[in-house]
Amino acid sequence: MFDNLTFIQLISNLGFPIAITVYLLHRFEKRIKALEKAVNNLVKLIESNKD
Repeated sequence: MFDNLTFIQLISNLGFPIAITVYLLHRFEKRIKALEKAVNNLVKLIESNKD
């Protein structure tokens, strides 16, 4: 998604802190989704063991 020119344009348009935040949120999105899936699986496992 981010090439060098796009990243430089983000910095000039939005400012450095906002550009870094957008970059990090994009980068961690996959990890957050994987954690969400793992938590959902744990909830299902715990609920199935209660019965």
